[in-house]
Amino acid sequence: MTLPAGNHSKEELAKFRSIFDLYYETIRSFAYYKTGDVDLADDIVQEVFLKLWSNLKDVKEETVKALLYTIASNTIKNHFKHQKVVFNFQKQDQNNNTEDEADSSLRQEELNRKLQDALAEIPEKAREVFLMNRIEGLTYVDIAERLGLSVKAIEKRMSEALSILRSRISYKI
Repeated sequence: MTLPAGNHSKEELAKFRSIFDLYYETIRSFAYYKTGDVDLADDIVQEVFLKLWSNLKDVKEETVKALLYTIASNTIKNHFKHQKVVFNFQKQDQNNNTEDEADSSLRQEELNRKLQDALAEIPEKAREVFLMNRIEGLTYVDIAERLGLSVKAIEKRMSEALSILRSRISYKI
């Protein structure tokens, strides 16, 4: 473990090294037991010893073991609290997305219902032209050839269909 620079004496460095060598494996085992994750246990042990290093001047040798376990326990608790917050946020975000999708689905259903009702109100000849153009994708020329009508007649029927649809639903077609 590489220690951060600081105003520590050689004696303090030796003190830290002896504490580290003595307790590293037991604190790591404790962290692994509590988390069940080797990588997380290693991260927690690193945090524990960094906190110890930062407060080394205030540490008493007779309480160092209890201090290390306390720091480890608190670090683990903080980690899981953070994970819970992240999980709740993700869950809330998913719920919001689900609600948005449900709203969108309802709006789409409403629009489809309005469209079906409006289509039913269009006269048969105009509806036929509209469906051939918008559903089958035929051009006015193709529709005119199929129905044996002029392109102008097709344009007039399409205009009639669109006019009725626009008046029945507030959605630009």
